[in-house]
Amino acid sequence: GVPALEEVKFSITAHRGCFGGCAFCALASHQGRIIQPRSLASIIREARLLTDLADFKGYIHDVGGPTANFHSKACSLQEKGTSCKDRQCLWPSPCPRLKTGHGSCLEVLKSVRSLPGVKKVFIRSGIRYDYLLADGGCDAFLSELVTHHVSGQLKVAPEHISKNVTDRMRKSDRETFIKFKKKFEEANKKAGKKQFLVPYLMSSHPGSTLKDAIELAEFLRDIRYQPEQVQDFIPTPGTLSACMYRTGLDPLTMESVYVPKTPREKAMQRALLQYRNPKNRRLVEQALRLEGRTDLIGNGPQCLIRPVVAVGKEEGKKGTKRSRGPAKGRGRGRS
Repeated sequence: GVPALEEVKFSITAHRGCFGGCAFCALASHQGRIIQPRSLASIIREARLLTDLADFKGYIHDVGGPTANFHSKACSLQEKGTSCKDRQCLWPSPCPRLKTGHGSCLEVLKSVRSLPGVKKVFIRSGIRYDYLLADGGCDAFLSELVTHHVSGQLKVAPEHISKNVTDRMRKSDRETFIKFKKKFEEANKKAGKKQFLVPYLMSSHPGSTLKDAIELAEFLRDIRYQPEQVQDFIPTPGTLSACMYRTGLDPLTMESVYVPKTPREKAMQRALLQYRNPKNRRLVEQALRLEGRTDLIGNGPQCLIRPVVAVGKEEGKKGTKRSRGPAKGRGRGRS
């Protein structure tokens, strides 16, 4: 079984709710779009209880929620118990009303890590980097984050980088991820640390064609990242993405949306995200040939897979040695 309790036993829920607005996610339906933060006193009280446990080793695995850096209400409307009816908080760009400061989040992290018996406080529930970048003082938060609260890897969720797909997902674009990645690397360099981003990626979301999947594979090649795990899109009831999957329409714009549904295409899209895995080679080659991208099959640095060398050719090379007569003990029989 999965040791689920071990993952959360020494974690603290700092807030509920999410204003991220991802089209495939049902969290806003479960917990609401309006952030409900716990008080600092309540969080500290729970942290002290954790330090009293016999098996506590000094490490608090997470202080967060659906998204760790959504610790405050998004805007003045949320403070009044409501939210915008005609737009998302972060997509297609951050709302002018959005409050982007990370002061309360930093206060919580600093307070918990300063408690007696606490060695480290990690953030493992992930952060929204587009929200972080919208904060003019994001460098200060990022410095604290990489210095004190990353356990070698930080989870982020670009999900995809093709605009055709990220627009349907209601997620930020490729350029935003690249900007954050650069800032994260710079912050680690200043802190003298070698830590990495772990991007969550999704295949076969509505809007994703084989061409888009190949674009993502090329991006992964360029940043030299090979995901160990990839999530294949599963329609979650009550979400925008599930509606797109069922109807082939974006319910908010009524635009037609391409939906990959056949097992073969879904398998090819998933394989492209892990194109280095030898088990995926045949599917990757099929996808590249279908899209006319045989330029990505070869031995060059930009190629995703190597060409298959025919067995006959290999045997021919081995058989080029001239015969030196019958092997010892295997002479010709008498005629």
